Amino acid sequence: MIRARASTAAVLLVASSAAWTPQTSGVTVRLRGVSAVNDRVVWASGASGTVLRTTDGGATWKTAPVPDAAQLDFRDIDAFSETIAYVMSIGNGEASRIYKTVDGGRHWALQLANKDPKIFLDAMAFWSPEAGVAFSDSVDGRFVIFMTTNGGDTWTPVAADRLPPALPNEGAYAASGSNLAMAGSHVWIGTTASRVLHSVDRGRTWSVTQTPVVTGASAGIFSITFRDALHGLVVGGDFQKEREAVDNAAVTADGGKTWTLVKGLTGYRSAVAYVPESKRSWIAVGPLGSDLSTDDGKSWTPVAGPGFHAFSVSRSGRVGWGVGERGAIARLATHD
Repeated sequence: MIRARASTAAVLLVASSAAWTPQTSGVTVRLRGVSAVNDRVVWASGASGTVLRTTDGGATWKTAPVPDAAQLDFRDIDAFSETIAYVMSIGNGEASRIYKTVDGGRHWALQLANKDPKIFLDAMAFWSPEAGVAFSDSVDGRFVIFMTTNGGDTWTPVAADRLPPALPNEGAYAASGSNLAMAGSHVWIGTTASRVLHSVDRGRTWSVTQTPVVTGASAGIFSITFRDALHGLVVGGDFQKEREAVDNAAVTADGGKTWTLVKGLTGYRSAVAYVPESKRSWIAVGPLGSDLSTDDGKSWTPVAGPGFHAFSVSRSGRVGWGVGERGAIARLATHD
């Protein structure tokens, strides 16, 4: 009983103290990627080849320019320290790229230099600085997944016979860099058709499951995250109907084998993140607002403040950062 009361108190603390504090990014472009390493080190990315970094919790943000990338739209960034980070740009053909820095953004190496005009990268995720996954829209009815195990020096496509067939035009929404999730040896990918690709063996073999999340020309899963190998959450909706929250969130407690719709979000949501050390708390953000759940997504409470495209929580779970339009960055305190 004592342990249960302590857990409840921790959840209530998250609910009562969540608050957005705007920060000054120094840029005016749309930001779509953010990766919080810890309570002080955070990286962000966006349009016009923009990459930003803070090492003081957001008190100051500095640019980390990628050479000859002013025309690129960096929709995803994954950081491991104040020196090591990957950034991914989207677009058809050669616009889809992955770069890496190991010196805090002073130098960048082009690692995945796509030449296929049909490839359109959507997101990436990593188990470690050495091993990761990148996902593209499908090509000719086949999913396209790239893997690296050597720090990004090479990216190898997963063989087609290890993947289920894709539905027509199935891919992922490159809205926040968060439609790829990992836990242990598992990796999950949420698609535009509201399906979830799942690998239990670090990307060697794959299966696919349909979720009940709404689908359509501008609707589907936009973000997926797991707090462990069993408990996960997908959010999304229709980005052309940002104020609607119709069948736009679902939860799983069996690793993604089955999904159940949940209600309570206050609009379309482009990103969701689990709050570490909180047991069952999650935060979902979208262009018009954000919501907090303290019961594994079964119910939601609006968080006062603006909306954002992407969101990332520090590994401590004490703070998170949202990024959005016109260079918007804000810090969210989740614990007192």
